[in-house]
Amino acid sequence: MTTATPASASAAPRAVRTPSDLSTQSSLSALYADHLAEQQRRTEHALQRGGFDALVIASGIEKFAFLDDRPYVFQPNPHFKLWVPLVQHPDSWLVIRPGHKPRLVYCQPEDYWHVPPAAPSGFWVEHFELIIVRRAEEALPHLQVPGRLAVIGEADAALGELVPNNPATVLNPLHYARAVKTPYELMRMREASVLGAKGHLASQRAFREGASEAEVHRAYLTAVGLAERELPYGNIVALNEHCAVLHYQYQDVAPPAQSLSLLVDAGAHSCGYASDITRTTGNGDATFQALLDAMEASQLRLVDRVRAGTDYRDIHLAAHAECARVLREVGIVKMEEEAMLAQRVTSTFLPHGIGHLLGLQVHDIGGFMKDEDGGLLPKPDGHPYLRLTRVLQPGMVVTIEPGLYFIPMLLEKLRATPAAAHVDWAMVTHLSAFGGVRIEDDVACREEGAPENLTRDAFERLV
Repeated sequence: MTTATPASASAAPRAVRTPSDLSTQSSLSALYADHLAEQQRRTEHALQRGGFDALVIASGIEKFAFLDDRPYVFQPNPHFKLWVPLVQHPDSWLVIRPGHKPRLVYCQPEDYWHVPPAAPSGFWVEHFELIIVRRAEEALPHLQVPGRLAVIGEADAALGELVPNNPATVLNPLHYARAVKTPYELMRMREASVLGAKGHLASQRAFREGASEAEVHRAYLTAVGLAERELPYGNIVALNEHCAVLHYQYQDVAPPAQSLSLLVDAGAHSCGYASDITRTTGNGDATFQALLDAMEASQLRLVDRVRAGTDYRDIHLAAHAECARVLREVGIVKMEEEAMLAQRVTSTFLPHGIGHLLGLQVHDIGGFMKDEDGGLLPKPDGHPYLRLTRVLQPGMVVTIEPGLYFIPMLLEKLRATPAAAHVDWAMVTHLSAFGGVRIEDDVACREEGAPENLTRDAFERLV
């Protein structure tokens, strides 16, 4: 493994090489070694700040439904899968110490009820001191290293006297730094983007063939080659007026009498890293297509704002200016754009944030952090649902997902305002049958120039 550099006194994570800096000959193993070296550096820095000698990370345990023997889908600790590409491995542990090779205590139970984890193999194994145990409790002696331990995990991961303490002085700098992705992480996110794009193309084909929501969902799963439990989040598959429900959680088995629109918000995983993509498809209706076209142009303008040094809050506010532009351009609201913003008309049609950090988690942690001490950056007044308030740095991956929806409860509130006189309610009634539009891309901030659009690049590779 590449030797880690000493902990830096700098508060900001070290700049990492962008994709353009990488030789096409760089191997997966070399990328991974560099990634581990960077995580080692960040961890040593965090341990030094917190006054700890080692970081002990639990992968997590399998959890069961109340009064039942049926387990929930296992969700690994993101701190664990940051180091190792293992996402289905409960009862395993990592020990990270300055000057030592990372130790992986790998739980491989002997089991005939279930398929046990395979023997560790692949590009990553050589970088670890590997210890295999057969039962969860056998890990404990291998975790009790000298010194003061920062133990990261949920309370139920405790082993005897080894209890997660999750010290904020260690977690804060790790969470702050994790927003900046290494080249290895960006590679994994590109892979996840290609998988997600395959699913979206299959979904659109199924829609055009008259499929139900459930059938569209199954077409997506088949295309990405993942089971439902392996998705980074539950797919949102909505037809017609269901597209107006931001996190629509059902999937009708029977198709509607007429399929007007499809909104699919769905992603995929690659070694624990997520993609998060949304596409909206129409049936050829001219008015809805005009809205789709206007939203597509608007979304691309917002993507272009993902530049180093840009305050993400400014992109969110720009999204509302874009929403006003679309409302006026399509003819839904006949008001000056400045007046729409002043009277918050756009919040009726765009009630969510423009996006969030993306990586090991769909909504990656650390989106509000001012610095590695844990200070917070506030959301803009009147915009409570924004999930990211930081200034963009090279290596950050964010989503850009403007939407424009026809949500009955919000439209009713708009009817009670003076702005209602400027709304084309006949057009609203027509478009309400389509539910709304959301377009979402995953975008990486570069050191200079235009951002890398992981999503658009993935679609271009496939079509």
